Amino acid sequence: MTWFLGLGIAGIVLLVLSLVFDGVLEGAFGGALDGLFDGLLSLPVVAGFLSMFGFSGAIVLGGTGLGASAATGVGIVTGVAAGWLAWKFSRALMRDQTDATPRQEDLVGTAGSVVTAIPADGYGEVLLRLAGHPVKLAARSAVPVARGAEIWVEASLSSTSVAVRPVER
Repeated sequence: MTWFLGLGIAGIVLLVLSLVFDGVLEGAFGGALDGLFDGLLSLPVVAGFLSMFGFSGAIVLGGTGLGASAATGVGIVTGVAAGWLAWKFSRALMRDQTDATPRQEDLVGTAGSVVTAIPADGYGEVLLRLAGHPVKLAARSAVPVARGAEIWVEASLSSTSVAVRPVER
């Protein structure tokens, strides 16, 4: 039973180490295994197998008295199941995609409001919404625009300034 508990604890320690060193086993062979096992040699998978093999083997050995061979068989089955689940969960997490990062060009066509009045051919400030977040930028307009007026972005001049025109209703 000591061996099984030792393997279970070693699996937990390996799982904690995998938070820092994941990818070591896949890179240890100089890229020779790239794509061959598709993540099956990752530390979380090995740690899941090892800890479940050890703990379930210890439970069977101590709780049922069936013997070491039965405990080893149950440990292998549950270890493979835990490793497979860790592999599936890690693959699902790696496929998780985020939205594209907003760019300057995404501001064109955005509506907003003037925070600081814009003189003709001068700069003021506008408040816009970019990807759901409020963004305050310097703004230039060919005509004067009063504070609080609704504007429309015509062009992105730089990462911190835009060309705007007032909305006419």
